[in-house]
Amino acid sequence: MNKDFAKMSKSELRQYVLEHKEDLEALRSLMSRRNLQATRYNFPNTDEGKKQIEEVIKQKIQKKHLVLVSL
Repeated sequence: MNKDFAKMSKSELRQYVLEHKEDLEALRSLMSRRNLQATRYNFPNTDEGKKQIEEVIKQKIQKKHLVLVSL
């Protein structure tokens, strides 16, 4: 099935990808859509930078978990 992914909203494309997991073109299209408000991190490629990345990821997971628990 050939879909015009450019005409789909992000939520429509996300739903399509969830229903058609084998469609790599759809997944690529979804992943290519950037969130312009996303926070960008520039950590050095060092052991200290890796520790900083791990800490940010842990904080984000905890924050998301707290939101889910409060629902």
